[in-house]
Amino acid sequence: MNNDTKDLNGSVVKAFTLLDAFIGDKKEWGVRELAKKTGYNKSTTYRLLSTLETLGALQKNDEDKYLLGLKLFELGNLVSIHKALRKQSRVPLEQIASEIKETVHFGVLDKNQVLYLNKTESPQGLKVSTQIGSYQKAYCTAIGKVLLAFSTEKVLTNYMHTVVLEQCTEHTITDKGLLLKELQKIKAQHYALDMEELELGLICIAIPVFNKQKEIVASISVSGPSSRFKLEKINDYLAIIEKGARDIEERIGFGG
Repeated sequence: MNNDTKDLNGSVVKAFTLLDAFIGDKKEWGVRELAKKTGYNKSTTYRLLSTLETLGALQKNDEDKYLLGLKLFELGNLVSIHKALRKQSRVPLEQIASEIKETVHFGVLDKNQVLYLNKTESPQGLKVSTQIGSYQKAYCTAIGKVLLAFSTEKVLTNYMHTVVLEQCTEHTITDKGLLLKELQKIKAQHYALDMEELELGLICIAIPVFNKQKEIVASISVSGPSSRFKLEKINDYLAIIEKGARDIEERIGFGG
C-alpha cells in the first residue's frame, strides 16, 4: 500500500472496494458471491453491505441481491442506470409531448418522494413548476402513485409508516386506507390519475416503466390543465405513453 492510501480508514476502503464490483457488467450481487470476489469474510461483507444500504448507496431487489442505490445519483449523478435513463428517455418523452401536446415527466421514487429525472415541456406553452432533479410528493401525483403501486412490499410498508398525508387540495387523498385501495386499483389497471390532487386545475396520467424482471424502475406522466385534458381520451393518451415507455425500455436494454 502506498503512502497515499496506507493511512485511510480500513472500513471505508473496504466499502469502496465493494462498490467497485458494481462498475463492471454485473450489476447485482449476493453477499456470498461478493465476499468471494473481494476476499472479505461473509460477516464483514454483510455488515458493510447493510450499512451501504441504510445510507442509500445500495438497495436490495426482491431476490435479496444488492444493486446501486439512488443516493449515489443524488450526490453526483454517478449511478449509471439513472444517467442512462435520463439520456435514453429524452427522445421518447419529446415524442409523447409532441403527440399529446402536454408536459411530460419521467421520475423515480427516492427518499419517499418522486425524483424527476427528465422533463419535456408542453408545446402549447403551459409551464408546470417542476425541474429536473427536484422532488415532489408521491401520494398525490400520478407519477408517484404509480411508483408506489408497483414498489416492493418493503418499500410500500416503509412509506406508509413514515409519510404524513397532507391536504394539498380538496381532492387530495389523506386517509392511508383509501390510499392503499387507490394503489391496488392502479396496479390492476396499470395506470394512475391525479385528478387535481396536487394542484387545482391540473390533471395527470402516469404509467410504469419496467426492467426485464418486470420490476418498476421509473414512471412516465403527462400533465395538462383540466380545461384541456379530456378524460374520454384516456385510452388514446395511454397508447401514446405506453409506446414511449416500451421505447425507453428497449433503448436502455430493459425490454424483454
